[in-house]
Amino acid sequence: MNGLVQWLRKIRSEHPLRNTYQETMSRLSALDRIAVWITGHVGTMGFFIVVFVWTVLWLGWNFLAPAGLQFDPPMGFVFWLFISNLIQLLLMPLIMVGQNIQGQHAEARAEHDLEINVKAEQEIELVLHHLEQQNDMLIAMLEKQGIKLEEALGRTARAAQAKAADTSG
Repeated sequence: MNGLVQWLRKIRSEHPLRNTYQETMSRLSALDRIAVWITGHVGTMGFFIVVFVWTVLWLGWNFLAPAGLQFDPPMGFVFWLFISNLIQLLLMPLIMVGQNIQGQHAEARAEHDLEINVKAEQEIELVLHHLEQQNDMLIAMLEKQGIKLEEALGRTARAAQAKAADTSG
């Protein structure tokens, strides 16, 4: 059993748990962090609502306000289109940069998940091997006492059936 514990400690020391998000974010430049922040905030309903309200206010003002107070001629919307296109042109590359960085984080997380899965598989194999050894030892003990394995399994099955009948009735 002591060898098992040492082996598990060795595996865990060779493959420690990591926070891939912190690792990815710590390697980013300030501009990359800004791109990730913008990507995270532009893709929200809050941003959509801001743009929607801005559009409704802009168009509503220019349709319903007195002609002298309108700053964009009706049906022209040239200035509104210019601002909208400018926002789109600026956000498009920023969002792409942010998505690339988020993709790098997803790849790092997937690699770390694979490492954890491999480590878990190794630990499961070791536990199964240990259970097989215990099973062999129990069979040897039964044989030494002169009890056949089938007889012991039959007793166990009957005891489980009796217990199930007691709990259901």
